[in-house]
Amino acid sequence: MGVADLADYPWDAVAPYAERARRHPDGIVDLSVGSPVDPTPGVVADALRAATDAHAYPLTAGTPALREAIAAWYARRRGVPGLTPAHVLPTVGSKELVALLPLLLGLGAGDLVVHPRAAYPTYDVGARLVDAEPLAVDDPAQWPAGTRLVWINSPGNPDGRVLDRAQLRAAVERARELGAVLASDECYAELGWDGPWADAAVPSVLDPAVTDGDTAGLLSVYSLSKQSNLAGYRAAFIAGDPAIVSRVLTARRHLGLMPPAPVQAAMAVALGDDAHVAAQKERYRTRRAVLKPAVEAAGFRIDESEAGLYLWATEGRDAWDSLSRLADLGILAGPGHFYGPHHPQHIRLSLTATDERIAAAAARLRATAG
Repeated sequence: MGVADLADYPWDAVAPYAERARRHPDGIVDLSVGSPVDPTPGVVADALRAATDAHAYPLTAGTPALREAIAAWYARRRGVPGLTPAHVLPTVGSKELVALLPLLLGLGAGDLVVHPRAAYPTYDVGARLVDAEPLAVDDPAQWPAGTRLVWINSPGNPDGRVLDRAQLRAAVERARELGAVLASDECYAELGWDGPWADAAVPSVLDPAVTDGDTAGLLSVYSLSKQSNLAGYRAAFIAGDPAIVSRVLTARRHLGLMPPAPVQAAMAVALGDDAHVAAQKERYRTRRAVLKPAVEAAGFRIDESEAGLYLWATEGRDAWDSLSRLADLGILAGPGHFYGPHHPQHIRLSLTATDERIAAAAARLRATAG
């Protein structure tokens, strides 16, 4: 299978609903895609501007300053001490890494790539790109022999589900039994809301309580798009098993996958500044507190959604019917069909809209409450 064989981009199917939502007298409230709307933090933008004299090729491996900043961030924010520059690697955003990791690891026909049942579609795309077989299974005990790569996602996109340390440990143990690489997509880890995650950090697959200090076979994937409003910078990284990181680095050097030098400088500064992350989390907390009860008042049940940027909701009917209802209110959501065949009655609502638009959506939803 090649890139030309991929199906049409799924979000094109949402266009008619977007057009209907735009006809609302007060305009559309677009809650379909999790693209940040708040400004890039000034401290990060200043770092980018200061690094614009970028006449030489950037380092695929990342500058020493960046790799040290990534390692220090894992120790400070994720409870993962002891990482060195050999354990980490910057990437050109996280989506390209997710899509290309099966290729970079040398997977091909006959290999199995496991991913969650409610899943970001790029896990499936990356497997199909190399003729591997994608398989949606949540329970590690059901991961089959022949699995070469396992994706887990905590907090989950779209469902906001968090895997605790015991669940992560079970995943690590099973992946090692299979001889599979376990890649944990953790891009929403700074955005915990409910249950234990209201007051405690969302754990990483690299947490020593999960790994006993052994990173063999493990990768943590992280992006600054959400916590730092850097989606336009394409700023992300991996950390974990130095042998896997080295292998991925070699492949990326051959392919020319180099984060731009000014972006690397900005990333290092962003990773060292916790104040802007806390401020952004509070913005999302406020929006969630406005939107969530309004969605429930309108007759939706919210499942999981204990962390991350989304509300995973259902009113007990097909997601396209729910999208139609919301479009008539001028609200655009994402259908559960986009995240695998297992949740056809769910929709995903993003918190990435302005305070004013979130308030508008909440008012329209409450007006429908019986």
